[in-house]
Amino acid sequence: MEQSTLARRGLGLRGVNNSKVSPGYTLFAHLTSPGIVKLVNNAGHVVHTWKLPYRPGRHARILKNGNLAFNGVHPDAPRLFPLWQKYRGGVMMQVDPSGKVVSEHRDPFAHHDQHHLDDGSILYTTLAPCTADEAASIPGGIPKTEAPDGTVYADCIKHVSPTGELLWSWRAIEHLPPPLFPLQPHYTRDHWPLINSVWPLADGNILASLRSVSAVIIISRETGEVIWHLDSTVVAQQHCASELANGDILIFDNGTFRHGESATYSRVIQVSRATKEIVWEYRDPHPMTFFTPFMGGAQRLATGNTLVTEAAFGRIFEVTQEGEMVWEYVVPDFASYKGLGAEEIEGYFWYPANAVFRAYKYSPEEVPWLKVDEAKL
Repeated sequence: MEQSTLARRGLGLRGVNNSKVSPGYTLFAHLTSPGIVKLVNNAGHVVHTWKLPYRPGRHARILKNGNLAFNGVHPDAPRLFPLWQKYRGGVMMQVDPSGKVVSEHRDPFAHHDQHHLDDGSILYTTLAPCTADEAASIPGGIPKTEAPDGTVYADCIKHVSPTGELLWSWRAIEHLPPPLFPLQPHYTRDHWPLINSVWPLADGNILASLRSVSAVIIISRETGEVIWHLDSTVVAQQHCASELANGDILIFDNGTFRHGESATYSRVIQVSRATKEIVWEYRDPHPMTFFTPFMGGAQRLATGNTLVTEAAFGRIFEVTQEGEMVWEYVVPDFASYKGLGAEEIEGYFWYPANAVFRAYKYSPEEVPWLKVDEAKL
């Protein structure tokens, strides 16, 4: 009998409503692969694959110019603390459809998220060590769980030109008041506040999701100050905060240690920037059956549907505005971290997994280079 519960429940395409699903192709990077990125159609068939030289440092996107933006794990980054091996990146590549590397920017301290902007510049998350006084000012977390050398690392956001010139930078410890952003009590003190997504807003400011303090913030590009703050009474260890066309904020809310509830479930919420009220929400009809304790993604599609990534279990699905599921796919690839140069986390994540950090869907018009006779697949 199949011993993997995920495999036993079914892999690959699990269902599709062809009259309501958005046309297009879904992109994902299997995290415990040596560097494989796949594009699948609505029938669940793989229509394009990239084989890259580094294991995924979280996720990939397709840019307007048709290239793949891939965040790979830096081969020579310092080994800062055990879980650093889980979510670090550092090699920010543009790769054409044939697999040729077009451009590359490296930062051994980069992690989680990176945006290749239309002008060729890159906005991304990275980190830097705190001074002893800065570290002491950060409340919360599990006592005595700093990095092995005693350091606490704090997040930074950088914007660099196509040639790597620093255009703008922001250091969390200089602009976030630590008492207002305490580490939640079950988090280690090696990394604060753990920014897992960063998004350039239409008004020029920066939207960021802060996992280990359960907060979503907007940073003034001009002053560096926090000008909007959605706190842990609304979100719980959330991911993937993005701006919608009407200015609302779409968030994947993981739900771990959510205020006022003992049952754990994930959801996707759309929050009004003006009022901070939830104006749209998706949760499973049986809420506790949709949950990922870490990672996760939500993308609003042109049709109004939303693509959701239940990341830890490799499950990607699409729902309508009314909450009807119209497409479901479970990544069929399983592997552990063994042999990928991440020895520090082999004990944490010893099992074969099909996890993906975040998936994205693209309309046929967004991938004009894709020539495939899908009837033959």
